[in-house]
Amino acid sequence: SVPADASNPDSVVVSVLNISATLGSQAVLPCKSYRMVWTQDRLNDRQRVVHWDVYSNYYGNNKMERLCDMYSAGDQRVYSSYNRGRIFMPENAFTDGNFSLVIKGVAESDEGTYSCNLHHHYCHLYETVKIQLTITKKAEDANEYWDGEKPVIVALEGSTVMLPCVNHNHIWTERHSEEEQQVVHWDRQPPGVPHDRADRLIDLYASGERRSYGPLFIRQKMNITDTAFALGDFSLRISELESADEGTYSCHLHHHYCGLHERRIYQVSVTEPVREKKVVNLTTHNIAPAIACFPFPLPSDPNVVRGHNVINVIIPESRMHFFQQLGYILATLLLFVVVLIIVVLVTRRRRQRGYEYNVKKYGEKDVNLKEFTVDTTDLTQYKTEDIRLDYKNNILKEKAEQARSFPAKNIDLDKGNMTCFTQ
Repeated sequence: SVPADASNPDSVVVSVLNISATLGSQAVLPCKSYRMVWTQDRLNDRQRVVHWDVYSNYYGNNKMERLCDMYSAGDQRVYSSYNRGRIFMPENAFTDGNFSLVIKGVAESDEGTYSCNLHHHYCHLYETVKIQLTITKKAEDANEYWDGEKPVIVALEGSTVMLPCVNHNHIWTERHSEEEQQVVHWDRQPPGVPHDRADRLIDLYASGERRSYGPLFIRQKMNITDTAFALGDFSLRISELESADEGTYSCHLHHHYCGLHERRIYQVSVTEPVREKKVVNLTTHNIAPAIACFPFPLPSDPNVVRGHNVINVIIPESRMHFFQQLGYILATLLLFVVVLIIVVLVTRRRRQRGYEYNVKKYGEKDVNLKEFTVDTTDLTQYKTEDIRLDYKNNILKEKAEQARSFPAKNIDLDKGNMTCFTQ
């Protein structure tokens, strides 16, 4: 492959555009420049001109005056009748690059700042050289020096002075054939490929020579018009876009004669086409017109037999259907509320029953042994015997132990007015 722009790596980027096109369509990458440097404007040698101006304060009016000019064809023009015959430029100025101005018999009125202006209208190039001229009446004061900005010439009054303006650049000295040095070429960078490794697509010269690169199908689908340099339209047309055509494209305009190098960048992306929606009227009862998407063309001939195809029909819902769904939701909520009420009632009833049971259980009076007086006279005979009882609690056990360890006391029942019956 041909390198992208190895000979001119410093091309000036003029514009950057993002272009999106659908798959299978034609994309146009616009690259246009209507400057005459690209459109072969036929001005011939009148495209280069040099003219001398002077800025003088001799008459106290600080006036800028055009002295003379000359075109590359050799025609020289002096504007003031006073200067005709006393100022001139070499006739071969555009051949050897010497555009110096010669002034015969300089006078004090010639003092001022002179400027040599070179214009190349075809290439849009402009260069200026300034020179300060001072007149003296003493020969020993004649001198030339640089004041830091421009050369200064101190000339003797009445002498002949030459104000230097020399430029040997080939643009000013020779007339090349622009058609052979104008070229436009297109490059393409696939995603992830740097600019210096881009693929060259097309080269087109102003002379009409065309060079295409890459496979045959690339040459056939990417083209530039043959009238590109006549119209200034260097746009690239890509037919039948594919996903593989995505990437970064560059349009390079080179004018080696003028030293111009322009670059325009395009980011191309390919998108899927949007499918069209067709409205189909279905003759069914109480059904509004539906929108159906057909990914295949429907045959117009009823006799044509086609395979089984699935049609997705979206039917808009009616108002009665909405109320029906709303009724289902309300009935479900009502059933949930009834179940919740039943659960609450059952839970309360069970709690009340448990409370009554606890009241009856704890309502019975406990037996307190301290309320009874026991006659222990009958138990003395068993004093030495081991009485093995199953005690229900520690208190009863302790009382029994005390009765066994201490002798029985005689209790007068009359004093207590109580009678104890033993079983």
